Amino acid sequence: MALNNLKPACGATHKTKRVGRGPASGYGKTATRGQKGQKARSGYSQKRGFEGGQTPLQRRLPKVGFRSKVEKPQAINVDKITAIAELEEITMENIAKFVKIKSKKVKLIGVKAKELKSKIKDANITTSGK
Repeated sequence: MALNNLKPACGATHKTKRVGRGPASGYGKTATRGQKGQKARSGYSQKRGFEGGQTPLQRRLPKVGFRSKVEKPQAINVDKITAIAELEEITMENIAKFVKIKSKKVKLIGVKAKELKSKIKDANITTSGK
């Protein structure tokens, strides 16, 4: 089957409007741009959001939202989950046995958290104590 005989269905296309080709065409003189004004000039282009000189909507509304790219660590209270405090080595795998970890980093909080600093063997785990 040859592809060169394909054409649109009857009535699916229209002839292009040829403007500015003299008075006999019906689209001469102003070339469908109406009378004078900004839109009638050549080189006219309206900026996005332009509202005819009125302050645009995106400038009238307050600025909102900010999402930090720095991921916050998931806080785990050692006082509530005592099984973590009883571990010999604290790693992400060992913590995952007791708590569902949603973040890449974990921070152990609570009164007993300071004492667990020596047991931590993973760089992604920190404690609230100094």
